Amino acid sequence: MPEDNNFRHSKYSRSDPGDRVTYLTLEPGAQPFTPAWQDALGVAGKTLHDSGVRMVLLLYGSYLGADVFGAGRLDELGGLKRGYSRGIPGLESLLALLRPADYQKCQEDTAITPPFPNNDATKTRLDELVQDRGNFTAEYQQGLQDALSSSGSSPITCVRHLWSSVHHHLGRMEATFELLHELTHLQQTLHLNENHRVLIIAHGQAGQLAALLSNFLGPEESFVREELLEIIGQFYSQSDDPRPVLAHLQELEQFLATNQSQTFPVLDVVTLGTSVRYGWNTNGIGKLLHLVNHRPLRSDGKTWLAKMDLPQIVMEMPMVLGGDYVHQLAVASTDIVPATPQEEELNQTLRENLEPFDGFERWLECARRVTRCPNDGQCLLIDYQDAGEGPTAEHLYGHACYTRLSSLLFQTRQIVKALYS
Repeated sequence: MPEDNNFRHSKYSRSDPGDRVTYLTLEPGAQPFTPAWQDALGVAGKTLHDSGVRMVLLLYGSYLGADVFGAGRLDELGGLKRGYSRGIPGLESLLALLRPADYQKCQEDTAITPPFPNNDATKTRLDELVQDRGNFTAEYQQGLQDALSSSGSSPITCVRHLWSSVHHHLGRMEATFELLHELTHLQQTLHLNENHRVLIIAHGQAGQLAALLSNFLGPEESFVREELLEIIGQFYSQSDDPRPVLAHLQELEQFLATNQSQTFPVLDVVTLGTSVRYGWNTNGIGKLLHLVNHRPLRSDGKTWLAKMDLPQIVMEMPMVLGGDYVHQLAVASTDIVPATPQEEELNQTLRENLEPFDGFERWLECARRVTRCPNDGQCLLIDYQDAGEGPTAEHLYGHACYTRLSSLLFQTRQIVKALYS
């Protein structure tokens, strides 16, 4: 993608990413919270601090009650109802797997569903219900902060930011405005300036927020940005919705109008299993790195691609044979359906600007292109050694491995090596 991406969608290119990709296998190393674990992260923390990093922001959502594959949109647009699976054996079984399943549901007495507020009570409840499966726990956040800052002379603040997990264009746009609001607040609290860096580590769909933010923060003129802000501003100025989205939108407009990026810390971004969707404006951020749980299953030597034959992956997914299947399948044309006709109309307008892929056939086309590496940034394809054992909720089809405490040391060291060495 060009540096001044201007909200263009990522291309589903099957070409070899060349030296942008590195292949690794997880090596857990020292056990969490042991002296050796603390020491190793302390070395990484000093490298981060010497590179100007003063804060690590863990950006994440939750699968509980959420349609992580976006099957709702596929069914709403027709899917099996219009017979598109005819002639493709096994596709009906695949679509059945994509629909909301038992692992996405809670017992009635523990019900918690999107939109999730970014508050301590919700984070604590998610920690209790799902632990570190696709969830940055308080233990993960505090352990990372303490270890990175263990040298004493290089303190680094780690914070968790929970996004609403409303998986459609409007929901992600609202969450992007809230993310900038949070970053601005933290900048002021921690007294950060343009000489500092913030490392955003985003899990899953949360990485889409960082991609959108990179396009909003691009320094070049953008008629698409102006149009998006105007459309959303008009919608919420006429709405009685009590959500703070209009205030966050106005903060973004003020941020851009007063050129606050000149005194804002550089935002480096790492995505963990984020599907290839929105394009990145690399002028709007600093460094960019993508980590994907991946085990090559192809026989044609194209190790940077996921499995191509979609019907066959129905057998693979519960055993996580090929890595992260959420990354592979939650691509363009997936999403949940907005709750109201008014939101659906606005969402459709956003889709025309952000993602020109609409319909079941388009999803099938994009999913079969099976690219693992986005067009921009470095990419680490890592075998996380997460064999599919036990119920789906234990591995989320290969999407839960990134937030586990057992992966923290290896993952952090690879991030530091790739971006700051």
